[in-house]
Amino acid sequence: MKTKASKTKPFSALKLSGIWYHVAVTTFALVLLYPLLWMVSASFKSDVEIFQGLNFLPETFIIENFVMGWAGLGGVTFATFFANSFFIAGVNIIGNVISCSFAAYAFAKVKFKYKKFWFVIMMGTMMLPMHVTLIPSYIMFNYAGWVNTFLPLTIPSFLGMNGFFIFMMTQFMRGIPKELDEASVIDGCNAWMHYLKVIMPLSLPAIITTSIFTFIWTWNDFFSQMIYLMSMRLFTVSLALRQFVDATGQSSWGALFAMNTLSLVPLFLIFVFLQKYLVEGITAGSIKG
Repeated sequence: MKTKASKTKPFSALKLSGIWYHVAVTTFALVLLYPLLWMVSASFKSDVEIFQGLNFLPETFIIENFVMGWAGLGGVTFATFFANSFFIAGVNIIGNVISCSFAAYAFAKVKFKYKKFWFVIMMGTMMLPMHVTLIPSYIMFNYAGWVNTFLPLTIPSFLGMNGFFIFMMTQFMRGIPKELDEASVIDGCNAWMHYLKVIMPLSLPAIITTSIFTFIWTWNDFFSQMIYLMSMRLFTVSLALRQFVDATGQSSWGALFAMNTLSLVPLFLIFVFLQKYLVEGITAGSIKG
């Protein structure tokens, strides 16, 4: 009997500690998610009910906020703002995948003079704040006539200017066995064919990770888009959301929360369906090499 009791007691304590652990984690998650859940709930409330703050859930669910918010601003519908954001994010994804994979392939698989030196220089660019280069970049783009266009927000991605993605892809490509490189040479592949037919297919997790991060960072970008975009028809979602808040007049808080909720849908879908590739790409790129 003593033996049986001594065996069941540790098991019960372990089970109880597991329950408390899950309760604590769930409580902490709810605390972190409360602002997001409050915003979603507020998107179905009237402006008066939003600032009364009496109930978390709306007394009556209304969709007028979504209708008014989707109607847009200045004669431009919110569909245009979404299209602009998707266009800029899509072009940046293509640019980063192409240019950063080119640079990573050179650092990982190609032998050239002073390769380590240039790799250190590339890593050093990651420590340079964008605000340091903001004024020279603006002067250059303004001289080229690119201000108030999408070009300053898209063309730099084709020039391999993101050191983080180059580093991540380089580390991933270094983990690809050299035997595959030798086999491709024996089969008659040149450097270009080796890059397209061997390296890129095997680097798919790193490519997907680059695409996901590029989309998230571009979608959430506000500062760069505020600097270079001035026409309402060119505004992205981030800039359009700011226009709902008027410091000198009436602010459409319900429409703001409604469009904020819609703007999170693409990010939520990416996290739900692509989180496996995101984690795989980051861990593989950090461990290999």
